[in-house]
Amino acid sequence: MNPNEITPHLFRTEYSKIVAVLCKTFDIKHIEIAEDIASETFLKASEYWAIHGLPENPTAWLYTVAKNKVKDYFKHLAVIEKNIKTELKTIKSEQEQIIEFDTKNISDSQLEMIFTICNPINSRETQICLALQILCGFSVDEIANAFLSKPETIKKRLQRGKDALRAYHFKIESLQEKDILLRLETVLKTLYLLFNEGYFSRTHPLLIRKDLCLEAIRLTLILIDHSITDTPDTNALLALMCFQSSRLEARINNQGEAILFDEQDESLWDQTLIEKGNYYLVRACDTSNTQVSKYHLEAAIAYWHTSSLSPDKWHAILDLYNQLVIMEYSPITVLNRTFVFSKVYGNKKAIIEAKKLNLTENEYYHGLLGYLYTEINKELAMKHFEEAIRLTSSKSEKQTLQKQINGLKQTM
Repeated sequence: MNPNEITPHLFRTEYSKIVAVLCKTFDIKHIEIAEDIASETFLKASEYWAIHGLPENPTAWLYTVAKNKVKDYFKHLAVIEKNIKTELKTIKSEQEQIIEFDTKNISDSQLEMIFTICNPINSRETQICLALQILCGFSVDEIANAFLSKPETIKKRLQRGKDALRAYHFKIESLQEKDILLRLETVLKTLYLLFNEGYFSRTHPLLIRKDLCLEAIRLTLILIDHSITDTPDTNALLALMCFQSSRLEARINNQGEAILFDEQDESLWDQTLIEKGNYYLVRACDTSNTQVSKYHLEAAIAYWHTSSLSPDKWHAILDLYNQLVIMEYSPITVLNRTFVFSKVYGNKKAIIEAKKLNLTENEYYHGLLGYLYTEINKELAMKHFEEAIRLTSSKSEKQTLQKQINGLKQTM
C-alpha cells in the first residue's frame, strides 16, 4: 500500500491516541507539548516511509517513535530543565516514566482526555471545538463547517479555549461521577458531529469518510463500556450510528457520486449493523423514566429508513421529524422533514412547504426543490440543481447534482 494513502488514515486514528496517552502519562498541562511530539512522530513517518516503504506494523512503529520522541524531548531540552519540570510530573525521572500504548490505556486516556477538555470553564461551543480538534483530529475548516462558522472565528475560539485550560491548570484526571454526567451532553455532541462529518463530508473530496464514522462508533462504545456513561442518550446515539453506517456501502457509487435513498440497492445494507442498531435502540428506551432526546428521535428515524416498506413508514418518520423540529430546529432538519412530507402528501404540497422555509442561500434547499420539481417542471428542477451547484463547495455534491441535470436534459 502507498504510504501517501495510509498516513492520513493513521493520522486520523492514531494522532489523538498518542496525544491522550502522553498527556495522561506525563501529566502535561500544556496540550501543545503532546501535540508537537505527536506531529513530529507523523512527520518522521511520512519522510521515512516514503524512502523505505511501510513497516510491517505501522501503528506499532508510530508508538515506538513517539516513545523515542519523548526521550529526545527531555534530552535535547535539558537547557530549560527548570521550566520543563513545571510542566511535567515525574515518578523518579522523566526517562524512567513508562509509556504504555496498550488498548486499555489508550481507551482510558482518550475517555479521560475528552471529559477533561469538555471543561465548563469554556463555553459549550469551545469545548466541542477543542474536542473535535484534539481528540478527533478535525482541521479548522472541518470544525467551521460543523458550526456553520468562519475558520478565523474557530481559530480564535480554539486559542482562547486552550489558554483557559492552561490557566485552569489543565490536567487529565479521573473525574467524579457528577462532573462526568455534567459534561456528558457535550461529549455526545462532539461524537455526533464527528460521525456526521464522516457520514456526509462537506470539507473533503470524499463524500463519505468511513474512518471518521468508525472512530465515532469506537469512542461511543468506550462510553457504553463504562457504567456511568452507559446512559439512554449514549445508547440512542450509538443506535443512530449503527443504523446510518449500515447503509454506507449503498450511498455512493464507484465514481464517488451519491446515490439517492430511493435508488439505493438494499442488498448492500449491512444487516448486522441494523441488528446492532435495534439492540442499542431498545437499550436506550429500556427504562420507564427515559427522557426522549434528539438522539432517540434521530435513531428512530434511521430505524424506519432501514426497515422494509410498510403503509405507515413515511407517516411514522414524518411524526418523528415533527417532534425533532420542535426539540431542535435546524435547516437540515426542516429540509429533511420536507422531503418526508413529500412522501406522505406528494411533491406539489411539499414544494409549498419548502418555499415557506425561504432558505435561498442553502444548497440543500435548492437540491430538494430540484428533486421535488423533477416530475412537475423539468426546467425549474434544473434551475434549482444549478443553484445548488453554485452554492456547494463539495466536489462530490457538484458531480451528483450535475448528473441529475444531465438526466433531466435527456428526457426533454
